Amino acid sequence: MSEDLWTPHALSDPEVSIPGERQEEAERAAGSVTLIIPTFNEEGNISELLSRLAASLPAHLPCAVLFVDDSTDGTPAVIEKAAPDLPFPVSVLHRERAVGGLGGAVVEGVKRARTDWIVVMDADLQHPPHLVPELVGEGERTGADLVVASRYLPGGSRAGLAGNYRVAVSRGATWLTKGLFPRALRGISDPMSGFFAMRRPLVTADALKPLGYKILLELAVRCRPAKVAEVPFVFQDRYCGESKSGAREGLRFLAHLAALRSATPLARMIGFGLIGLSGFVPNLFALWLLTHAGVHYLPAEIAANQAGVVWNFVLIEILLFRERRRHRHWADRVGRFALLANADLLLRIPLIALFVARFGMQVLPATALALVTTFVLRFAATEALVYLPRTTRTTRGDGS
Repeated sequence: MSEDLWTPHALSDPEVSIPGERQEEAERAAGSVTLIIPTFNEEGNISELLSRLAASLPAHLPCAVLFVDDSTDGTPAVIEKAAPDLPFPVSVLHRERAVGGLGGAVVEGVKRARTDWIVVMDADLQHPPHLVPELVGEGERTGADLVVASRYLPGGSRAGLAGNYRVAVSRGATWLTKGLFPRALRGISDPMSGFFAMRRPLVTADALKPLGYKILLELAVRCRPAKVAEVPFVFQDRYCGESKSGAREGLRFLAHLAALRSATPLARMIGFGLIGLSGFVPNLFALWLLTHAGVHYLPAEIAANQAGVVWNFVLIEILLFRERRRHRHWADRVGRFALLANADLLLRIPLIALFVARFGMQVLPATALALVTTFVLRFAATEALVYLPRTTRTTRGDGS
């Protein structure tokens, strides 16, 4: 991934990052703030955003602004033009590849922040800039690690959501996430908010694995802040341009939920079992098609089993092990998964025979016990042999 980090009008070489004196002073000051603003084609909003920030940030609040930019339009040029006249330092991190979407952009900004506080907000002015000092002030006053701007507190509103459809989707997503993560989201009324402040020590960027734009959910679930506070806010109309939300982001959000919910081994095992049960549908459908086409039932059983294997593999890749797919080539993963799935059939029959002949079990309980046994073994083998990183032999310091 090629990235450029630059301070407008401060550098002759955009490949090198040397913060100006104002930025260094802002980072060292007590109560200092880095305002991280991810951008994707927001050139029509930048000037107004920076103007409102300049009017809203008090002189006593040491603040630096970092844009993490994935744009293909003139957004960086607009920032460069406006930056010299601002009372706070501005930097731009331009990413050639938008890895992780908006959430990935925030993580890249967090990696570079050195201030006491980090505030995350959008560039489209739906998050009112005048609330930035209020978020930080609430954190200082209450001792909270995370302060969320919430649309669902008294005094807050989601008025800027365009249309009943987006309102319903937002409310449904809020209910879903709070239902899936009741402990991690305790005290957060608006887990879908993209406007929040956090203490820098709260988060280790390497612990975050965002997918899409719901970075607050990722932060709350993976980092578990000890104390959370909230500030009401009115979600504004977008100042310029169109929303980036759509069906694709919705699918990424659902995949992100699945990844977060399956972060523990027990949760992954449960998910593995549910996906395995769902695989009976394509398996039986393929068996019906083949037998009705005149194929003998034995080869039809073997072929139909592969339909279930493909179904299970696709869902497991998307929902359970998305973050581990990079460890092996996709063809390697497919081959290993198919081998394990078919070996399950070969192991199950001898196990049933063993339970019946050696231990005197009835066929049905023997079959059920064999299914459970091979399921646990297959889950452990799939995780260990398909999705865990390859182990590399380390060399000793003496060269042996």
